[in-house]
Amino acid sequence: MLSGILIFNQKGENLIFRAFRNDCRPRLADIFRIQVISNAQVRSPILTLGSTTFSHVKHENIYLVAVTKSNANAALVFEFLYRLIVLGKGYFGKFDEEAIKNNFVLIYELLDEVLDFGYPQNTETDTLKMYITTEGVKSAIANSATDSSRITMQATGALSWRRADVKYRKNEAFVDVIEDVNLLMSATGTVLRADVTGQIVMRAYLSGTPECKFGLNDRLLLEGDNMTSSLGGRLDNATGSSSRRKNKTRAAAGSVTLEDCQFHQCVQLGRFDADRIISFVPPDGEFELMRYRATENVNLPFKVHPIVREIGTTKVEYSVAIKANYGSKLFASNVVVRIPTPLNTAKTVERTSQGRAKYEPEQNNIVWKIARFTGGSEYVLTAEATLSSMTHQKAWSRPPLSLSFSLLMFTSSGLLVRYLKVFEKSNYSSVKWVRYMTRAGSYEIRF
Repeated sequence: MLSGILIFNQKGENLIFRAFRNDCRPRLADIFRIQVISNAQVRSPILTLGSTTFSHVKHENIYLVAVTKSNANAALVFEFLYRLIVLGKGYFGKFDEEAIKNNFVLIYELLDEVLDFGYPQNTETDTLKMYITTEGVKSAIANSATDSSRITMQATGALSWRRADVKYRKNEAFVDVIEDVNLLMSATGTVLRADVTGQIVMRAYLSGTPECKFGLNDRLLLEGDNMTSSLGGRLDNATGSSSRRKNKTRAAAGSVTLEDCQFHQCVQLGRFDADRIISFVPPDGEFELMRYRATENVNLPFKVHPIVREIGTTKVEYSVAIKANYGSKLFASNVVVRIPTPLNTAKTVERTSQGRAKYEPEQNNIVWKIARFTGGSEYVLTAEATLSSMTHQKAWSRPPLSLSFSLLMFTSSGLLVRYLKVFEKSNYSSVKWVRYMTRAGSYEIRF
């Protein structure tokens, strides 16, 4: 599929040139340098010249370029380039010009391993590290028939993301549901934008090759099944990366509608499409199981009511009330409210019912910090900003007020993990834990 892989720095110097087919000539590097790097007007990541197509992505201070001569799948080409970046980070910590110059021999070795005659093969970092080490020591593994057989099985088998000989004294699985809630509210209180971007991160410390079944709050999944969990904590009733893939359909989870679901490659997408069961054999350790969006019935954790009055050209008065819309047993931490002030603010006076407020002139903000915000509480800030006189007075644009916070055991989308079942041939018992966290993405209120 790919005729070659090229890597350039920002100056246009060719750092890596690896041809996988005879139609990838060295002169193609000069063509890309002239047509793309030296041409500021080129913005498209795809450039076709005659029968040659250059697909490139820019990362840090390098260009990664895939050269194709045939009618290749563009999405797959870019997925491979981004996976190459992940692979470079896994080996070198940071994939930039310096890392490439220091490890160019290893990069050529990796390219030969992940591409066979231009066709992508196994790009799992953990698997490749078993037989391509950063020191280049391969003889010790090659001399062991057992290790060689195990590596071959993993590199060519159906479960390239997991070894079969994993063992733990205590079998545990930790599930983190992390959501970023975004809000844009008008000065009249109308919600202009409210959506959630979330991810489910799992840390699996399970022996053997277990099959896991994951249930969200989808009534179809819970039909005839009494195993549920509370909002967070231990799931006592539950018994028991190649590229992520997208599911364009919506996944109805009870009263929750999830959109743009993306899964780790270990998830069996056929079962999810059919009955919304997330069934998978997890990689060992931490990985992102799922990513999603929600735009309907978003639960806003905070309601902010700002009142701002401009008194002539010398003073601005503020009254900002913020109320928690979650239960009294929950609390948010590190709540920070940033209240914009005019550019010609000379000084401010702040009074708060909770927390501390401070004027930051370099940011033109009054920053109100509340370390712990208990559910159901309402706190108020009042402030006065004294303005300095200016020869040419411009109207204040009134940037929106912004909010940042961290809230445990709460989901703005309403998503809940109902159960996590673990099936393994040795039938061992396992402990599962689930934690929810909602954070502020872009949480802004105009005034």
